[in-house]
Amino acid sequence: MEKVLFVNCCIRRDASRTKKLADLFLKELEKKGTYEIEELCLMDEALINMTEGYFHQRDALLANKDFSHPRFHYAHAFAKADKIVVAAPFWDLSFPALLKTYIENLCVEGITFGCNEQGCVGTCKANHMVYVTTRGGFYQGSPMEMGSRYMEAMSQFFGIEKYDCIFAEGLDMGLRPVEVIIEEAAEKGKEIAIAF
Repeated sequence: MEKVLFVNCCIRRDASRTKKLADLFLKELEKKGTYEIEELCLMDEALINMTEGYFHQRDALLANKDFSHPRFHYAHAFAKADKIVVAAPFWDLSFPALLKTYIENLCVEGITFGCNEQGCVGTCKANHMVYVTTRGGFYQGSPMEMGSRYMEAMSQFFGIEKYDCIFAEGLDMGLRPVEVIIEEAAEKGKEIAIAF
């Protein structure tokens, strides 16, 4: 069984439209019977921002190559997963700050990436990342959409070769029923699940 790490940053929890879309995708993965899905709910984690003391502690640990410290457990879990699914709503043109704090805790040289003469090289095991998001307006293809673009760049940074975004947008425009838009996005998710 391959291990899927599901990073849940759906701030509104079960009331979240993004969570509904993510659950539909995860249900498709469960149907395949080849994945063990482990959920990390960021709202339940005591994530720490890179304030001065926390930052200096990290530098000291890295200087000593002490990767066993508990603060690195997010990076270890991410690096060992076979597949990654991240769900977060479109929020202030990208995603909630909580997800950025989590990503900062993932970026550990010697665990999720390494450096050589050519620059940084991702060292994560996963070969596919899927980002699930919902947007109130229409932003796909717009330079103002920075959530999926950022996650795709991080996927490359971590050495994850394949990236897909499942999105439903225009949910707050009142043009079509929200349920219909989410179902259409879920259909795209089914296609991605087949190749996941």
